Amino acid sequence: MGDGETVISQTSTVEDYSSASYSASDYGDRTGNAAEATVSGEAAAFVATDNTYIDNTTSHVNNPDIAEKSEATDVGQQVPSTASQDVSGNGVGLYSVHTSASTQQLVDGSALSPEEDRLWNMVKANSLDFNAWTALIEETEKTSEANVLKIRKVYDAFLAEFPLCYGYWKKYADHEARLGSIDKVVEVYERAVQGVTYSVDMWLHYCVFAINTYEDHDTIRRLFERGLAYVGTDYLCFSLWDKYIEYEYQLQKWSNLAMIYTRILEIPNQQLDRYFNSFRELAASRPLSELRTTEEVEAAARAKGEFKNQESEGEIHPDDGLTEAKELEKYISLREELYKKTKDFDSKIIDFETAIRRPYYHFRPLNVTELENWHNYLDFIEGCDDLNKVIKVYERCLIACANYHEYWIRYVLCMEARKDMDLAENALARATHVFVKKQPEIHLFAARFREHNGNIEGARASYQLVHSEISPGLLEAIIKHANMEYRLGNLEDACSLYEQTIAIEKGKEHSQILPFLFAQYSRFLYLVLGRVEKAKEVLDEAVENTAHLSKPLLEALIHIESIQSLPKRIDHIDSLVEKFISPESDNPNPATYIEREELSSIFLEFVDLFGDAGSMKKADVRHSKLFLSHKSSSQSKKRHLEGNLVSDRAKITKTSAVSSVNQWSAAGYGVQPQSWPPTQPQGQQWPAGYTQQQQAGYGTTYNAYGSSYVQPQAAYTSYPVQQVVPQEVYPQPSVAAAAPVPPAAYYGTY
Repeated sequence: MGDGETVISQTSTVEDYSSASYSASDYGDRTGNAAEATVSGEAAAFVATDNTYIDNTTSHVNNPDIAEKSEATDVGQQVPSTASQDVSGNGVGLYSVHTSASTQQLVDGSALSPEEDRLWNMVKANSLDFNAWTALIEETEKTSEANVLKIRKVYDAFLAEFPLCYGYWKKYADHEARLGSIDKVVEVYERAVQGVTYSVDMWLHYCVFAINTYEDHDTIRRLFERGLAYVGTDYLCFSLWDKYIEYEYQLQKWSNLAMIYTRILEIPNQQLDRYFNSFRELAASRPLSELRTTEEVEAAARAKGEFKNQESEGEIHPDDGLTEAKELEKYISLREELYKKTKDFDSKIIDFETAIRRPYYHFRPLNVTELENWHNYLDFIEGCDDLNKVIKVYERCLIACANYHEYWIRYVLCMEARKDMDLAENALARATHVFVKKQPEIHLFAARFREHNGNIEGARASYQLVHSEISPGLLEAIIKHANMEYRLGNLEDACSLYEQTIAIEKGKEHSQILPFLFAQYSRFLYLVLGRVEKAKEVLDEAVENTAHLSKPLLEALIHIESIQSLPKRIDHIDSLVEKFISPESDNPNPATYIEREELSSIFLEFVDLFGDAGSMKKADVRHSKLFLSHKSSSQSKKRHLEGNLVSDRAKITKTSAVSSVNQWSAAGYGVQPQSWPPTQPQGQQWPAGYTQQQQAGYGTTYNAYGSSYVQPQAAYTSYPVQQVVPQEVYPQPSVAAAAPVPPAAYYGTY
């Protein structure tokens, strides 16, 4: 047996990931379903490998080229060890990305073409630009058709970022078959079935390659069994089962073929009825002795021996000593019972399965209906006691929904709830290192998850990654990190985090989050640490250091002043409020009309509580001049328009009535009043873009944790959505967005 046959016919363990010890041997039999199952009285046993969860594995090959390459491979759904890959990189950094065709060359001395150089620079700047990657692959294949080094380079880099694209793994293997060696083809397929382990098509391609390449039947069968251990229970797994059936049929291994049908009849799948009918045809065309496996023949022989003993003792049961026709009938009926039981479960999941329109990975967004269907399917399957079924539905979901962090979070929480922390850590590592590694939500969740499980350093590392690389200056990350440090008793570290971030933002020309940082830091100092004077100093500093006043900042200042002892700095706050709500023509205020009106109302309540008659009158007159007169004018216009509308309706109704009388009165028909057509409101649609997920706020992401995690203090007002650092976004489906809720004033409304 050659090196390639060794690779495809056996599996071995992978180095443990540092934060999630993950060994294939630990998951060989998670629920006891891998034990031999008896399907008949004659002990027709078979190994239910389709119900056994086996962890993703990789083979260590004797071929040094393969072994060396496999150590540098991003294996996608199976997380590699930290020693084998720089998982903190963006994927392209793992390979020598060329920045200049004039100075950078491939190892074989061939320089990049200008177009290749341009496209490499594009994917280096944005490693998640799928269209740029596909254009680069096409350009490389066109200009360097015979250059295997260039082809390997571009496919390695692309598949490090998009390991679920099974079609590109197949193309890569085809290039190696054309330009390289069989061992290189095997290496690519081995990496492929680790990168997209739960893809039926990927395993099918691998098995077809093996059938066309190797002569050893056991080697090919072992590869089929490897694939079926992962995807054999997929609802659309029939293509791989069909190929296995075809292979055994060509070899005329009838007992193997009968056993394959027996296994399939236990699996809900799209072609279940066809498989049952095919099994009946096989049973009718071959004698029972050819259909039974060696184990079943031995079981039947033992049963006959027991029958003879019972006959000599006079203890004969009606089912003993059956003729071959009766035995065949029993053989079929037992499998028919399996089929009926499977059909019953199939009826429970068929609606979920038929609603899955795109079971494969694509960078384009899924529609809302399909996303909801996956959530509903997961709700159902989580009610099952079979962990293997739960895992496999999740893994299938995370191919189609790989770009959606909420499904990864749900998977982690599900495994944590089932006390399987290894699987939870593994899923979290795959999400944060490969699939949604540039989405801040997953890293904020990872920080909370690790803190909850006592991994404080890991939680800090997650926050630091967001601060330094994923989304520097993200307010949500700063607040959550500071709150964690406070929970741990590190009060000065929490304050230092705010102060360092404020110092960084002060150095920026137009910082959008600086006012919110000051407001949140002040609130943290007062509510959490009880440092009222310090909180007041922070807000005074904020007023001096911000180019434009903002509503959250002034709200915070009014609030902190209201809890101070007398006297109040009413004149000082009045001047700031007037500056905010009365923009000068040469310096237009960026605040909206609603924001200015709301702040004016808040200040009116503050003055009403703590001011004198003069300050109250001044604020009241200013508010009436700026806002009430405008509102009265708007209401007057609205009433005028409504009056015209009513008048028009009356005219139309009157005209319709007269016309109806003239037209139908002679015929004796009564006049039917015409109803005014109802107005159909148009739902607001969010533009496509991953960052729009933040419109709903980050808080809901962590509701699944319940009360075990302390939520950050509510801000003085709703913070605007921050734009994360430039990156490739995964567009979300357009959905009707809820109308934004205006922030509530501290003292109610005026």
